[in-house]
Amino acid sequence: MKRSSLLFIAFTVLLAPAAGAAYRCVDEKGVTRIGDTPPPECANVVMYEISRTGSVLKKIDPTPTAEQLKVRAEEAERKKIADKAAAEQKRKDMALLNTFSGEKEFDVVRDRQIEPIMGRMRQARERIAAIEKRQQGIDEEMEFYKAGKRKAADAKPVEPPHLLVSENERLLHEKMTLQHSIATGEKEIAHLKARFEVDKKRWLALKANEGKIDTGAPAAAAPPSTVKKN
Repeated sequence: MKRSSLLFIAFTVLLAPAAGAAYRCVDEKGVTRIGDTPPPECANVVMYEISRTGSVLKKIDPTPTAEQLKVRAEEAERKKIADKAAAEQKRKDMALLNTFSGEKEFDVVRDRQIEPIMGRMRQARERIAAIEKRQQGIDEEMEFYKAGKRKAADAKPVEPPHLLVSENERLLHEKMTLQHSIATGEKEIAHLKARFEVDKKRWLALKANEGKIDTGAPAAAAPPSTVKKN
């Protein structure tokens, strides 16, 4: 006998059900179906090939539709994202527990990080005060040039020196930059306070739940299904 014929016979034997085997499933209506051949009602549900004694010989999954494949892919992606988020949260939780040993430490570390920002803001405000004082002097000098040097009522005002105008523009730009820096510092401080408050609450929750074991409630038994022989 040719080798190809032997392979075909072996393949057919593997696919053929065991002697006396049957097929069983719970259809979409919750009814158990059993038959010597796969019952039509088992087409869209998991089916089992069983022996005469009722032991499972093989599990046969239904062929998924295109829509089911899409749903499975979406569920797998959601699970992947959820698992990644859970792993990241666990990492953060471990970092919190390993970094802080007491509630007051959060305030100490927070204030330590805020202090340099407040120092820069103080310097910016001091510089703004100096700029405003110099701007007041420039305004007086400009007024002197525009009005004080006119020799006659109809004489044109004398334009202030270019260096004075340039200095005034430079100071105005510097003041705006410093004001923006102060606003940024205030936002940084607000963000730090909010972040440390969230971390403190999370740390307290973790400490409160240390050592607790989630036993979980046992699943309720499913009601017996109706068995129908095909």
